[in-house]
Amino acid sequence: MSPSLPTVCLIGAGSSGIAVAKALHQHGVPFDCVEASDRVGGNWVFGNRNGMSAAYRDLHINTSRDRMAYSDFPMPADYPDYPHHAQIAAYFDDYVDHFGFRDHIVFDTRVEKVVRGGDGVYTVTTDDGVTREYDVVLVANGHHWNPRWPEPAFPGADTFEGTQIHAHSYLDSSIFEDRNVVVLGMGNSAMDIAVESSYVARSTFLAARRGAWIVPKYLFGRPSDQLKNDPRIPFKIRQKAIHNIVKLYTGDLTKYGLPKPDHHFGEAHPTVSGRILDRIQHGRVAPKPNIERLDGRFVEFADGSRQEVDVVVYCTGYKITFPFFDEDFLSAPDNQIELFRRVFHPALPDLAFVGLLQPLGAVMPLAEAQGQWLAAYLRGEYALPAPGEVGADIRADQRAMRKRYVASKRHTIQVDFDDYLRDLDRERKAGAERARTRGFAPPVAHRAKDAPRTAGAAEAVAA
Repeated sequence: MSPSLPTVCLIGAGSSGIAVAKALHQHGVPFDCVEASDRVGGNWVFGNRNGMSAAYRDLHINTSRDRMAYSDFPMPADYPDYPHHAQIAAYFDDYVDHFGFRDHIVFDTRVEKVVRGGDGVYTVTTDDGVTREYDVVLVANGHHWNPRWPEPAFPGADTFEGTQIHAHSYLDSSIFEDRNVVVLGMGNSAMDIAVESSYVARSTFLAARRGAWIVPKYLFGRPSDQLKNDPRIPFKIRQKAIHNIVKLYTGDLTKYGLPKPDHHFGEAHPTVSGRILDRIQHGRVAPKPNIERLDGRFVEFADGSRQEVDVVVYCTGYKITFPFFDEDFLSAPDNQIELFRRVFHPALPDLAFVGLLQPLGAVMPLAEAQGQWLAAYLRGEYALPAPGEVGADIRADQRAMRKRYVASKRHTIQVDFDDYLRDLDRERKAGAERARTRGFAPPVAHRAKDAPRTAGAAEAVAA
């Protein structure tokens, strides 16, 4: 007799969560998607009532429209190459309605606690006091919502007389009008915010803890992320080619007063900005080294210079956090979490994660591919490798990560966009063959959520 399909709790209806929800819906896997907000879109909903969005009023995407779109639902042709956040949020709404799974989403409901019982059943408790049981939990709660402040705090931060905010709280440039501003960081948010500040502030300083490669939004008249990046070509060759192209555009970054990157291109997350160099050249953004201390109304930098400052913006990244799990069950200390292909928990075949990666490019197509992978797994059409092979794969991935990337909490979930999709496609094909070899039968039915439990995820999928 064929096994029954497991019931699934999907946490989060952001851009990754809805991609998985669509896959589960199309493949007939029973699920609830629990979303803390009143709408889908997560981080791309400006002023999202769930309090987790980092979008600001004038935010535009820094990956191109075509690179960001789901494979079977193009963005409208009249969208610009780099749409505004409101257009992206509308696109996500249209995606849900087009594929018809909105009724699977439980809105205005926050997951408070997830507990896995000894029998493998997950009890999910939400903030309305309701508990539900599921065979499988899929986590898509995002990783750009829990701010990571400078660690340790700069000396004098507790007595600084100006305003200190994290980039997550930034809404618009009105906070900078006629003020002296320091933006700390060299990532996308830091450079975007410094550019916005430069148009209204009395002075804007961009403080860098380390150098970064800056990629323009356009190269050769096309969005830069649409240049061919064939994963069949060895990485070192691609790295050298892109390095030369980017350097040809930017020249020597030290001539702008920016620190020289202490790594080769592709060994840390680059920054995409089409405007920061222009604002530096026009004297509206002044590069500075790292902050040394805060002193009353002043900020002192590592080179000994001091500036009177009204606002400091910390663009220092985010913590990977799962507040609904007990820490002794699962956590990500220092943003470290070891998963098979960035999705499957190695010891729990009924727990998986979606969108928990950081590509140069958009997460959405990767989450879409992960969703299709998970749907195949839950239907018994894909089988994981043996536990020993899963562990070896994770260890090899971690070694490769440490070898390639700058050691920092920002580079614990990096992937190459095209390489990841190619490797995932290969693994899906290998897993489909494993499933056939092991004699898996496609499930034919599923239990209702309120019916007696018949099988946990591990049994339903792998028995």
